[in-house]
Amino acid sequence: MSPSSILRRHRVAALLGAALIISPVVVSFAQNNAGLSTVAATTQTPVAGITAPNGSFAPVIAVTKPAVVTITSVMKAQAQDEGSPLGGNVPFDQFFQQFFGDQGMPMPKAPPQQQSQRQEALGSGFIVGADGTIVTNNHVVDGASSIKVTLDDGTELPARLVGHDAKNDLAVLKIKADKALPTVKWGDSSKLMTGDQVLAIGNPFGIGTTVTAGIVSARGRDLHSGPFDDFIQIDAPINHGNSGGPLVDVNGNVIGINTAIFSPNGGSVGVGFAIPSDQAEKVVAKLMKGGDIEYGYLGVQIQPVTQDVASAIGLDHPGGALVSAVTQGSPAAKAGIETGDVITGFAGHEVKDPKDLSRAVADVSPGAKETLDVWRKGKAMQISADVGRNAEDQKTASNGNEGANPSAGQGLRVPSLGLGLTDLTPDIRDQLNLAGNQRGAVVERVNPDKAASVAGIQPGDVIVGVDQMPVKTARQANQAIAEAGKSGKKSVLLLIDRGDAQIFVAVPFAAG
Repeated sequence: MSPSSILRRHRVAALLGAALIISPVVVSFAQNNAGLSTVAATTQTPVAGITAPNGSFAPVIAVTKPAVVTITSVMKAQAQDEGSPLGGNVPFDQFFQQFFGDQGMPMPKAPPQQQSQRQEALGSGFIVGADGTIVTNNHVVDGASSIKVTLDDGTELPARLVGHDAKNDLAVLKIKADKALPTVKWGDSSKLMTGDQVLAIGNPFGIGTTVTAGIVSARGRDLHSGPFDDFIQIDAPINHGNSGGPLVDVNGNVIGINTAIFSPNGGSVGVGFAIPSDQAEKVVAKLMKGGDIEYGYLGVQIQPVTQDVASAIGLDHPGGALVSAVTQGSPAAKAGIETGDVITGFAGHEVKDPKDLSRAVADVSPGAKETLDVWRKGKAMQISADVGRNAEDQKTASNGNEGANPSAGQGLRVPSLGLGLTDLTPDIRDQLNLAGNQRGAVVERVNPDKAASVAGIQPGDVIVGVDQMPVKTARQANQAIAEAGKSGKKSVLLLIDRGDAQIFVAVPFAAG
């Protein structure tokens, strides 16, 4: 089963709050977030089997545990509401509903007299600077009015938020102590292999600093929780409250930051996720300078290049990022990037998939000029673009109007693909909320046993291009598809308008 199909069956929850506390009521809760890109230090020494070297991890824990802290974030309590287990506007209630729904853990309701009292969210962190610099997850401290750090020896100190980044779910805190503090060192997560031993340290459920052991279960997990997902999957048990705590190797070096669990019930089932150190260290270094991080922005909607897409556009192998739409006035539009281009390289580095491009562009400072390698209509070319600033309100591709079903009309059948097409009429434009000048061929029927259905074409889709050529009517679309079939191509590339997004869909002729 693919990770995406598993995600639809279960729920991913960030590990914030050993508990969310509405004094004196304690309730469990969960939230979601993610990770980014590069830097390193020490290497992992693979250990045979699943037992600790020399029979015990005690020497490693003796060095690392003193640098692990508990973080208490205080939020202002909101008024209670009868329609919600935590009250209508209680922070994070929306996340509880998102990840656990109505079948989640029972959550007692605070009595009315507690409405104005504070809420506390508990998480973990680790000290990377003897001057009191601490790393944790952003969701541990997001929205906090005050932050308290409890050291391993029980000392409690106020903390200041130095910098945070929601996209990577990372934050840096600073505390003042009257002595040099114990620290941990960054390791090199790029050297981790599936099966390597790891230790997770943190404060689950607020019971106190806890160590669990396991192995690396997988690398490069994408939980679809952010643009930079590249998680390390581990089987070392982690729970709510472990968020922000270190994942260390057998040498005691931090090779990850524990961030999320994969669970049908809110507790650990042996599937946890950590942000890799070779991504986190670079982000943390920027956050230590204070403030937020600005990301580069091109202004394109992109999708993977499958084997069928590659065949349709003349690429000898799948790879790169297919541009399905270009935002008007964006850096990409100004540089001349076009819908249908495949970006195969950025700033001298190969782009293997859309995630590669997203991470590479985001890591570039706004204002930088970079070169893109582009495949356009059978030819390779290079385009220079000025990278812009990524605004928070930029929309990503959506699957709007999935259920749309325009009225039947005098349509044209495309038997080789299993499609029934019709022209856009004023009534259909109204039903699909399309602009008056929209042109294309509307999909009114899809044969469930034919290639178009397998490829994901849906009733209500509007075909606006066939093999990178625009089409305005059902007849034009039908003719273009027929010509593609006669040319000997294995598949035809359709450009689809669906809701607020444009996507390319490659439909193989053989499967029809």
